[in-house]
Amino acid sequence: MTTEEKPVDYTLNNPDTLTKYKTAAQISEKVLAEVSKLCVPGSKIVDICEKGDKLLEEEVAKVYRGKKITKGFSHPTTVSPAAFVTPYTPLKSDEKEAATEIQAGEPIKIQLGAQIDGFGSIVCDTVIAPEKEGAEPVIEGRTADLLLATYYVNELLLRLMVPPGLLASGTEEEKAKAASVKPPSQSKISSLLEKVAQAYDCNIVESTTSWLFDRNEIEGSKKIVISPGEGTKGEGVPEVGEVWGVEVGVSLGSGKVKQFEQRTTLHRRTTNTYALKRPTSRKILSEVQKKFGTFPFSLRQLEDERDAKSGIIECVRGNVIRQYEASGEKDGEPVARLLTTVAITKNGLSKVGAPPALDLTKVKSDKKIEDEEILKILEQPLSRNTGKKNKNKKKKAEGEE
Repeated sequence: MTTEEKPVDYTLNNPDTLTKYKTAAQISEKVLAEVSKLCVPGSKIVDICEKGDKLLEEEVAKVYRGKKITKGFSHPTTVSPAAFVTPYTPLKSDEKEAATEIQAGEPIKIQLGAQIDGFGSIVCDTVIAPEKEGAEPVIEGRTADLLLATYYVNELLLRLMVPPGLLASGTEEEKAKAASVKPPSQSKISSLLEKVAQAYDCNIVESTTSWLFDRNEIEGSKKIVISPGEGTKGEGVPEVGEVWGVEVGVSLGSGKVKQFEQRTTLHRRTTNTYALKRPTSRKILSEVQKKFGTFPFSLRQLEDERDAKSGIIECVRGNVIRQYEASGEKDGEPVARLLTTVAITKNGLSKVGAPPALDLTKVKSDKKIEDEEILKILEQPLSRNTGKKNKNKKKKAEGEE
């Protein structure tokens, strides 16, 4: 008698799912920290991207050994110069772009991610390329304004994503009342975040989008679009049991975006099918399916860059692969970005994979947030204290006596 296999539960109800997200996140955070150290003036961006990818591959190989699950990249290593909004990953075979170097004092956006069994954790941080190697001076002036605006915009957005009443305390009646409050509309979210950016004389990058994550999917059925451009809008509200990729982008300029002239090198397979005619195109599609599934990849990561550059054209035209054009600040002004992978559980919102917290003692600005509504939201916790950390601290304290 054969027993029917139960379908696997891939939701957060299955503890294995969160474990896989967290394992991918630990790898992403570790590699992000190493790549940040490489972003020094004079370093070639293409070399940093290659080293980041190699590190990520090495770390992924260490986990879930011998298990029949897919694992690898949820996002290639990308290193975007000052005015870039989108992730940037140049090719060795494009001589001019391969020569692009990190400039002293510019904000560099590093984005990358690992995935375990299709559960991807992507992180993005903005680092300031030091004027001198090893130097960590206090950041001041407009660069400080940009970093602080980005930090607080991110902290506010995360709090606005916690479902109403989830962390409420008090009587059952008080909890029910808190839970009945409507979540903030996307226009309200944009309005509050724009106020934060403007407090530092900055602007939100138009149409910055946070996506619902799912297994093998980083652009799910829900999205939050802040400061939406023409023809774009968000849909859906965050709920318990979901994982999101939360992104913020802030500019010292207008926040308006234009397409850059750099080659499009970042792509992602779609779920569409199309009968490709050219052998090179079929070869590229086959390699992408095998190595990256439906996660983003750089042409730089494919076996033959030159074949990739020609073969990708028909794939994009046939809509079996989507391209992410290089774009940036319309005014050429510096941009900062952060991307955090979060999980929403019954205990609140937790940062599964995140960039390191900004050291506020090393960033000095003469500007500050004065809006009472915003300051009140920023004081709110992201999650309920479950007491685990306190227990550990207590045990440690007892052991020290």
